[in-house]
Amino acid sequence: MQLVNLKDATQQVSFTTAVKTGLGRNQGVFFPKQLSKLENIDALLEKPFVERSAEVLSHLIGDELPKDTLAEMVASAFNFPAPLKQIGDKQYCLELFHGPTLAFKDFGGRFMAECIGLFNQGERVTILTATSGDTGAAVAHAFYNKPNVDVVILYPEGKISLAQQKLFTTLGGNIHCYAVEGSFDDCQALVKQAFLDDEMKEKLGLNSANSINISRLVAQVCYYFEAVAQLPVEQRGNVHVSVPSGNFGNVCAAMIAAALGLPIANLSATTNQNDTVPRYMASGEWSPNATLESLSNAMDVSKPNNWPRVETMLDRGDFDKHEFYSRSVSESRTQAVMKEIAASGYVMEPHTAIALEGLTLDKTESAVGICLATAHPAKFKSSVEEVLGQEIAMPSVLQDALDKKCLAEPMKADYTQLKAAVFAKLL
Repeated sequence: MQLVNLKDATQQVSFTTAVKTGLGRNQGVFFPKQLSKLENIDALLEKPFVERSAEVLSHLIGDELPKDTLAEMVASAFNFPAPLKQIGDKQYCLELFHGPTLAFKDFGGRFMAECIGLFNQGERVTILTATSGDTGAAVAHAFYNKPNVDVVILYPEGKISLAQQKLFTTLGGNIHCYAVEGSFDDCQALVKQAFLDDEMKEKLGLNSANSINISRLVAQVCYYFEAVAQLPVEQRGNVHVSVPSGNFGNVCAAMIAAALGLPIANLSATTNQNDTVPRYMASGEWSPNATLESLSNAMDVSKPNNWPRVETMLDRGDFDKHEFYSRSVSESRTQAVMKEIAASGYVMEPHTAIALEGLTLDKTESAVGICLATAHPAKFKSSVEEVLGQEIAMPSVLQDALDKKCLAEPMKADYTQLKAAVFAKLL
């Protein structure tokens, strides 16, 4: 798999190097130079999830990883289901919250942990990542107690749900958490600054577990194949997928799946009130505003890291730009959608409701719609209960975390403070 740095085309690396490096020169993200179609998609869709996923990843990664080794990695990482639930006429919801931290990022986090364990061969590595909600827990649990690995997680203080926070700030051990006074974009800026610091990189063996890392991105491609595989055969030809979008990694994975030949005809990258991309699509002007807090806090991102990857695919024709939509959904409309779908017996948290609204706004009558449920409603228990006026059952994994003490340390959005704290703890 040959990847190129989208900010410095002279830096071209293998999959292994991209995974170990995380972020390229000039803070550029790595992306495949080209994508080729898979053969016989119909036959592939008839295979079990893990077997099919190993084939998809083998096609993407190439001969860098032996097929047997990759199959073992996938079997270990994807040891939970991704069921497709029908919620209306030709309308479905892909539930991606059945992993250990009840969010879609378990897929990417666990596969990345498999890759790092294989590639680093005992070398010390420090995973530095920012989270707007679910990445922190997925990465923390994937790497918890892994030998020769420390994880440093930055999150915006008071701007993620308590359940999200407690899932990773209560672990301790090799998981080190900092509550940053600021927004997710502030946390992300600190991570980027660290990757420009040679001393940090050399002494700590820095890597990132955000969707910046290509291993997380390719892992997410697999569940789009699983979604289409669960559709009735006669409904697979005209599929419209709507993805709740903050950092735009998830919808990028959907685009890659389509470029490989999966019959996704249309894509909606639906955002909350942090609408940088919808405005850019309408005006051609990239003008991020200050990040606004919302019910869908994991999407409170004004400067999405994965947008260069999405735009690259649109520009080079990997996905038809005329079939790509991006709209902003207001807070009031998000709540209304949650109430409407709850009346039919299906409970959604805010991110999923935004994806469903994307289908409502963009899908043609003849298309089959799939929206992504990226997190369990109980991860947003208080806000969901307030909107719906009904109690949400708490899964035991969340209740256990809520009962534990938060071990995170407070920090200003200051790089000097971050560097000093991390060096004091890890060196």
